[in-house]
Amino acid sequence: MKEILDRITGLDALVIGDIMLDHYIWGDATRISPEAPVPVVDISCDTYSAGGAANVAANIRSLGASAEIWGWIGKDEAGKSLLRMFASKGIEFRKNIFLTSVPTIQKTRIMVQHQQLCRLDREPASSLRELDVTAKLKPLLKSVRKHDVIIFSDYAKGFLNNAIVARITKEARAAGKLVALDPKPTRRLKFDRLDLMTPNRREALQLAGIRPQPHNNFPAEDVCMAIWNQFHPVHLVVTMGEEGMLLSKKGKVMHVIPTVAREVYDVSGAGDTIIAALSLALAAGSDLVHAAHFANTAAGIVVGKVGTATASPLEILAYTPRQ
Repeated sequence: MKEILDRITGLDALVIGDIMLDHYIWGDATRISPEAPVPVVDISCDTYSAGGAANVAANIRSLGASAEIWGWIGKDEAGKSLLRMFASKGIEFRKNIFLTSVPTIQKTRIMVQHQQLCRLDREPASSLRELDVTAKLKPLLKSVRKHDVIIFSDYAKGFLNNAIVARITKEARAAGKLVALDPKPTRRLKFDRLDLMTPNRREALQLAGIRPQPHNNFPAEDVCMAIWNQFHPVHLVVTMGEEGMLLSKKGKVMHVIPTVAREVYDVSGAGDTIIAALSLALAAGSDLVHAAHFANTAAGIVVGKVGTATASPLEILAYTPRQ
């Protein structure tokens, strides 16, 4: 772990995708409303954290690498909160290019006694689709050449499109950069031969075009081969929740790594941690198995925290997984 962390500190990563603000409302509920059969939440405080692609960048910085992020945020209070976060974490963001009149995507979670009661989403997705992202390709392509790792963080909110993915991937390959994608199959973006893909269990089934069968085991071999035949990723890592991580190359199941989480309080943003840690470890020269163990440890730390979180080098080095 220490060797990987030491090599990561010299890397520069570029995250491209859907930036969000995660808003948490913390409180307690001890009574039912007289107006409707719903709990009344007495609010104690509000907290904010980076979400979506911004959480990928936050995890990159927490692990010790440099991070730049490209995506839309609005000229609103949520956008201002994100700008302050970027500045405090040392994440580079070109606000002169991507600060727009479109409202910032925001997810508000109501937390009662550390349990999520409900989530409220503000998603101007239709407006995002109208924005001409491809007009910003020239400075973005120039930025690609400066980084060691390029991560597409797709939350299906409209920033990424086929033109951006194709042009950036071509530029990154020509410059010898590692390209990774955390996919959202509902978007059906066109991509091929990326260095790393990190779908979760449900997303992997959707990418493979396989319907899940109730009470049946995950069809790992069929899923991995179907994804390979369509997208040809160099490395495929399927996150399986409590079942750990499934590693695949050329459509073959290589390895299954059990989860190391001691306790699971909140899985929000765990996928962001995994793609950040995996991408950095691979770019630092680790093989897939060692990179996956590193990412698995980082994710085990993150899911033990409530809310969107990151893992630090000190936490990783001190972490003792469950037996």
